[in-house]
Amino acid sequence: MLLKPCCIYSTGVFSILILILGIALVLSDVFPHFVQSLVKKKVILKNGTEAFEVWENPPAPIYMQFYFFNLTNPLEVLEGDRPAVVEIGPYTYREYRPMEQVNFQDNGTKVAAVNTKTYIFQPNMSRGPESDLIRTVNIPAMTVMERFRDQPIVANLISSYMKATDEGLFTTHTVGELLWGYEDALLKALKVVEPELDDVFGLFYKSNASNDGEYVFFTGQQNYKDFARVDTWNGESSLNWWTSDECNMINGTNGASFHPVITKSETLYMFSSDLCRSLYALYDEDVTVKGIPGYRFSPPNKVFANMSVNPANAGFCVPAGNCLGSGVLNVSSCKQGAPIIMSSPHFYQADEKFVQDVFGMRPDKEQHQTVIDINPLTGIVLQAAKRLQVNVYVEQIPTFSQTGNVKTVVFPVVYLNESVVIDDASVLKLHAIVVEQNVVVNIPFMLIGLGIILGGIFMFLMCRQKVPESTAAERQPLLLS
Repeated sequence: MLLKPCCIYSTGVFSILILILGIALVLSDVFPHFVQSLVKKKVILKNGTEAFEVWENPPAPIYMQFYFFNLTNPLEVLEGDRPAVVEIGPYTYREYRPMEQVNFQDNGTKVAAVNTKTYIFQPNMSRGPESDLIRTVNIPAMTVMERFRDQPIVANLISSYMKATDEGLFTTHTVGELLWGYEDALLKALKVVEPELDDVFGLFYKSNASNDGEYVFFTGQQNYKDFARVDTWNGESSLNWWTSDECNMINGTNGASFHPVITKSETLYMFSSDLCRSLYALYDEDVTVKGIPGYRFSPPNKVFANMSVNPANAGFCVPAGNCLGSGVLNVSSCKQGAPIIMSSPHFYQADEKFVQDVFGMRPDKEQHQTVIDINPLTGIVLQAAKRLQVNVYVEQIPTFSQTGNVKTVVFPVVYLNESVVIDDASVLKLHAIVVEQNVVVNIPFMLIGLGIILGGIFMFLMCRQKVPESTAAERQPLLLS
C-alpha cells in the first residue's frame, strides 16, 4: 500500500523537475547555442569541407540577364526633347564563376583566389539572338568628347573627323557588340596619336572568360564572422577612387558567400567591383525558398542616397562636392574616364527627376530591387538577384556640334539581373540540417510537454486515490450501528 502513494508522489515531483529543467533550457538557449557552435566549426574555407567546395565551385546555376533601352527619338533628343526608350530583353547568359588559382596563406587563416567568370548565351531564355540591333548613346564618342572638351584645337579636329565619318551622339550596334566589344572607328583613329589606347569598346569587354583580379579572403578559422570576408583586392586593402577613407574601404564578402548564424539585426557588408565600392544590406523580411526558411536582405535607400541625406556618402561625389543626386553613382574614375553612371534599374530608389527625364522609366520594387535570401543558420544563399543599370552622363558640349541642343540627362543604356536560386541537391542537404536543428532546438519544449503530461497523470492518480477513502468513511457509521 505504501508503494502506490510513493509512486504517485514521485511522478508529481518528477513532472515538476522536468518542467523546471525544460523552462530553464528554453530561457538559457542552450540547445540553439549548441547547434550554432557546431555550424560555426563546420563552415570554414578549408580543403575537404562542404563550405569550401560550394565556395570554390558554386553548384547552383547562375544567370545573367541583360535588358537594353532602345532609343526611339534620336533627332528629337538632339533638338532638346527628352529621350524616349523602349526596354528590350532579356538576353540571358549562363554564368560560370569558379574560384581558381586557390592558395592558402597564413596557416590557413586566409586564402587567395581569382574569380573567373564565363558567360554562355542561352537562346531559349532570351528575347532574341545576340544579333538584335540596339540604338543607344555612342559611349566611345561621348567619352572622347568629354575628355577633349577644354582643348578647342583638338576638339575641332576630332569633330571634323566625326562629321566626315558620320559619327554622332547616337549609334546602332548588335547586342553582342555592345556587350562584348566591337572595333570603334573613332578610337581607332585616335590610336594613331595614342598607341596605348584600346580601339575596341564593349560594356563588358574583356569580362568574359576573365576575372576582376586577385582576392584574398579570410577563411573563418579564427572568427566565424570573418568567413569569406575580403582582406585585399589586387593587393590593396582599400580603394583610391573616392575622396574619403570611409568610401574607399573594402568591406564584407564578395556577395556570393556569408558567414553562418546571421541575425535580423545584422548589417551585411559586400564589396562589388562592378560598382567600384562597398555597400551593405539590411534585413527586410522572412522568406521561404524551396521549403527552406531564410531572411531577405536588401540595400536600403541610404546606401545610394545623396550626401544631404547620408553625409557618409560625400566621398562618392567626384570631383569632390559634385553630387548628382540620390540613387546614382558616378563611376567614371574607375572606368577609364568614361562618363558611366550606375543606378538601380529604371532609377529605382533614385530621385524622381532621373525617372522623369527619360520617357519609358517605370521603377518597380519587385523587378528592380537587389535582394539576397539567406538561410540564417548556415549563411547559405538560397536566392539572390543583383540588379544594376549602366547609364551615361550626356550633356551639350559647345566644342562638339554632334551634341546639338541635347539636354543634360543620365541616359539609361542597359540593366542587368544576375540571379541564382539554390539547386535541388543543396536543398536536400540543407533540409536535413534544418530538420536536425528543429529537433535539437525543440528538446526543451519536448521536456516541458513531458512534464505537463506527467503532471496530468499525477493529478489523475491523486483524484483516483481520494475516491476509495471517501467511500470507506461513509460506510464506517453503518458498521458501528
